[in-house]
Parts: sequence; structure tokens; C-alpha cells
Amino acid sequence: MKRNILLAAMFMALGASSWASDMIKEPNVAGAFYSAEAQQLSKDIDIFFRSTGPVPDDRQVEIAVSPHAGYPYSGPVAAYTYKAIARNHYSTIVIIGPSHYFSFEGISVWPEGGFRTPLGVVPVDQDFAKALLKENPAEFHFLPHVFDREHSIEVELPFLQKTFKGFHIVPILMSDPDPRVCRDLAVALDKLIGQRQDVLILISSDMSHYYTYDAANQMDARTLAAIVDMDPKSFFEGNMARRMEMCGFVPMTTALMYARLRGIKHAEVLMHANSGDTSGDHSRVVGYGAVIFYDHLLGQADPPDDAAAALSPAEKSELLKIARESVESYVRTGKAPQITTKDPRLNETQGAFVTLTEHGALRGCIGNIIGREPLSATVRDMAVAAASHDPRFSPVAAAELKDISIEISVLSAPRRVKDASQIQLGRHGVIVNRGGHQGVFLPQVARETGWNKEEFLSELCAQKAGLPPDAWKDPKTALYVFTADVFAEK
Repeated sequence: MKRNILLAAMFMALGASSWASDMIKEPNVAGAFYSAEAQQLSKDIDIFFRSTGPVPDDRQVEIAVSPHAGYPYSGPVAAYTYKAIARNHYSTIVIIGPSHYFSFEGISVWPEGGFRTPLGVVPVDQDFAKALLKENPAEFHFLPHVFDREHSIEVELPFLQKTFKGFHIVPILMSDPDPRVCRDLAVALDKLIGQRQDVLILISSDMSHYYTYDAANQMDARTLAAIVDMDPKSFFEGNMARRMEMCGFVPMTTALMYARLRGIKHAEVLMHANSGDTSGDHSRVVGYGAVIFYDHLLGQADPPDDAAAALSPAEKSELLKIARESVESYVRTGKAPQITTKDPRLNETQGAFVTLTEHGALRGCIGNIIGREPLSATVRDMAVAAASHDPRFSPVAAAELKDISIEISVLSAPRRVKDASQIQLGRHGVIVNRGGHQGVFLPQVARETGWNKEEFLSELCAQKAGLPPDAWKDPKTALYVFTADVFAEK
């Protein structure tokens, strides 16, 4: 850490050849990775755009992934990303790329000025960049030397210049594979972006490197599947174990953590190819992927927070039956039953909580706020967890089963709110999140306790999140709301 700070001070004092006193970063790979002549560069990118297949361009994209190799190899894939986001409006584009030449702790943020390409200078969002540096001075630095040879930020810029007007960038480089730094950057970005709809997180990364054509495709398929699954832990561990491979897996882990904080629901792979598809050499190839993350379509407001909650009486009855059979099977045999349902509604991905009571007293409550599997499977798994893994209680014994009652809460997708004034007590469940501390109360907690809104939020912060009771008043604390369709056994 001290080494990073000393290096930053040294370079700030001495200057470097690739950045001037007005902080304009000169290009490193113009004439190598792409044409140094503006007209030819513009023409090349136009050809890439015209050559793409059908692209879903109606998404409100919050995160995008694009490769950063030489344009003859990765340009045809990158075009899919930029064509898909072209109808969006962004004032600020946060570009996070890997450092290929320097190893360092934390992150390096270019704080002001701009980056030059043959198409002109792209300005840095100075306010955003400097605010980000202030969020975590121990980990977030400006280390100018790490940009001196780097291409991962630069290669994205001509595509951005051809796609958008009037935008600013926040260039960020990452190096060490430290999940804590990924988390801290994701939390800081979530805080600074807040309710803004005009910010894009752009991850610059290639995929597998120097495998045979077939081996590369197999590895890239695993990597893309983990990205679409949006599980940062399994993605990070898969890359560390070399089951997956992205040179930008540290920035990508950050993006997946950010997506989880924001409650982003959809990831879509637009295109995958490798250098063998353009060069014809299948012996040692590099993989490229184009991916977007989004919540809803352009021109649509966020869906109502209770839009997905409606269940028919028959569907509720089937879910209660699944929960009951799951609890009894696990308590008696140690195994959860297989679930089969023909109801398409119960096969939709959705979060749920299962609450167990015994003679009216709480006996276990476990839930999954963000659904990762069909609702029927979520209810089964949460019922088993409530009976056996709630740390507040011993596992349910077979002798207790006749006295156990089951309640299910099927949850809508969480939606971030600006402040507590948008929370409807008794209707909204609330998630509080700050600095890796998170807690949740279901909507019925307010009704059961009789708490007013201030008591409800204070207890949520203190009891569930381990935060100060008044943390919900702090703008640094993220508040999310959801609704619940609550039903129980008679």
C-alpha cells in the first residue's frame, strides 16, 4: 500500500511521457491495435457495425462487457456490445479494465483531463473520478505509471466515440485478485451512482488465452455461463482455479457484485467468438465475448414492485404442499424431495421466505430475496433451511412436525428507493445495505410488532445489519423495497 502511494507521488512529481500537464492521456496502441488515421478508423468501425447480426437494442443497459484486443480480431465481437447499447443515453461511462503490465494493490483511477484517440479527446468525468478516490483513500489511488503502456481502457474509446456524443469517462484499472477490493469498488460505485439512470459500467476484457480452438470454446462457455448466472463468488473462484478465464476477471467480479447490489436481474450474451474465427489459425486462440446486463426495456419505468406477486389460490396451495412435504421429508430422512410441477407460474424464477411457527412462536425463518431458481424449488430449499439451518434454533425434530405451521412469503424483485419517504410501512419489505452490511425485514414485521417507520428502520439497521440504528438516515446507506404475497396453512 505504501509502495503504491510513493509511486503515485513520484510520478505526479516527475511526469510521464504519455500524459501531459493538462492530463490528456496520449494513445498507446493507435497504429497497432487499430488505425492511427481517423478516417480509416471510423470506416473500420462502421464496417464492424454493418457486419453484426440481429442485436437486441431495446434494453436499458446498466453494465456491458466488450473485448479489447486488436480490432481485426475482436472488433466484430465488440460491435455487438456497442450496437446493443447505442440507443441508451449515458453522461458518464465508467470503464474498468485489467492492468496487463503492472501489479498493484487497490485500484487506479485517472482523475481528470481526458484520453486522446485519433477521433479526438474523450473527457474524464472529473467530479465522479475525484469523488470515487475520496470514497476509499486506502485502496483507491491515481497511479499514472500503470496507464503508460495499458490498452484495456484505450481500445474501447473509438467504439464509444462512434456510438455516443457528449459523454465523459471514468477510467479505472485493477490488478490484484482481491475480492475485498472488488466489493469495496462495487459498493462505492453503487453509492455514487445512486438513482442516476445515465451511467454505464463498461468492463473491458478478453476471455481465454492461447488454447486450441475447441478447448477455448469450451472454457469460454463455462465462463459466460457463470457471468449469466450472476454469482460473483463462483465466477471469481472459477477463474482462480483456472476452470474459467478472463484477463479482466477482477473487473468482471466487481461488476457482478455491483449487479447484485443494484438488483439487476438480466444478463444476456450477445456474441462469442475467438481469434481463430477471423485469422483461421485454430492452434492458439484468444476468446472474445459481448455481454449486457439490464433490468427493463428502454422507455419503460421500473416495473411495479408488486408486478410479479400474484398467485392463484391453487398455486398457493401447491407451494404450501411443497413446503410441508419438504420439511417432513428432510426431518425424517435427511433428504429434500424432488419437485415437479406443470404450473408455468411456479417455474418462474422468484425469491421467497418460508417461516415456521410452533404453537404460535417462531421456530425458523429463512429466505432467498433474489430468486436464483424456479419458485417451486426456492420454496422447497427455504423450507428445508428454515427447519434445519436457522442459526437461532435447533433443527426441527420429528416429534415437533405435528405442531409446526408454515407460512410462505413470495417476494417481488427489490427496487431501490431514494430515501425512507418512499417506504410504505406494512406494504413494503425493506433491505438495508451499507459497506457489506445487509439486513432485511419482511413487510409483515411492521404489522406484527406495531413499530412505526422510524422504529422499523432503526431495528432493521441494528438487529439485522449490525449498523448503527440511525444508519438508514445516512445517504451512504442503500434502501431497497419489495412486496410479499404472504399465505399460510389454515
